[in-house]
Amino acid sequence: MKPAPFEYIAPQSLAEALDVMDQYGYDAKLLAGGQSLIPVMNFRLAQPAVIVDLNGVSELARLSANGDGGLHIGAMVRHSQLEHSPTVAAKAPLVAETMPHVAHPQIRNRGTIGGSLAHADPAAELPAIMVALQARFRLQRMGGERWVHAVDFYQALFTTALEPEEILVEIVVPPLPAHTGYAFHEVARRHGDFAQAGAAALVTLDKRGVCREARLVYLNVGNIPVQTQEAAAALVGATPTPDLIKAAAQTAAQKEIDPAGDIHASADYKRHLAAVLGQRALQQAVTRAKESWAS
Repeated sequence: MKPAPFEYIAPQSLAEALDVMDQYGYDAKLLAGGQSLIPVMNFRLAQPAVIVDLNGVSELARLSANGDGGLHIGAMVRHSQLEHSPTVAAKAPLVAETMPHVAHPQIRNRGTIGGSLAHADPAAELPAIMVALQARFRLQRMGGERWVHAVDFYQALFTTALEPEEILVEIVVPPLPAHTGYAFHEVARRHGDFAQAGAAALVTLDKRGVCREARLVYLNVGNIPVQTQEAAAALVGATPTPDLIKAAAQTAAQKEIDPAGDIHASADYKRHLAAVLGQRALQQAVTRAKESWAS
């Protein structure tokens, strides 16, 4: 199928893009990598009157470390750049580890972090990763901007905090606490397919091996990234033994997610995956945290 007729605008600066969005609002759609927008337009599930192509806005393609050891990532930074950047690997290794799981190389060459985050597909890896990393998003419109925490950005299925005139322009990933281990695990029918479920974990240990902070975030077990509370809290203040880790993952799977079955996986199977993947991710994160003390 072909998309419905639309007007095409290709701004060459962020100011120009913001002006266009101010004019058209609900009637406009932003084009980044196009990996999600173009297919839904071809099926006429979306019929925007105006397409605003951000590929000419070089201001949105910057990637740099900030002074406190975190990362500033422009919304138009490509997946492949995140995958191969030494800066990302050093400052946000969880991101670098996750990127090879995102679709296929051809898609990662075109897809952008901003496009993925704003599309808000519950099966996508990057939204869950940004929630786990406690990232902040800068949303800009004509005359102003605001910052939104990743956990607050996702509101419902394919629904975010973005207003019609706003553009997600930048993602800031804070530095990890010292001696924090990380891990990401997912299960997909084939490599590159959307995951049936996935889990990201971060665990901070003190010198005695006691957990000071833990985060466990799931993808594709709800309408938005699911950040566990009870499971993570069960580790804090304790030495995370294999049995404790297994119990925490079981708590997450049985009490803190509400998966919907689909043609590829039933709700019960997704709960099983959540328990297994949560346990694997937490265990690997703990192992890496311990190794950081030994290095």
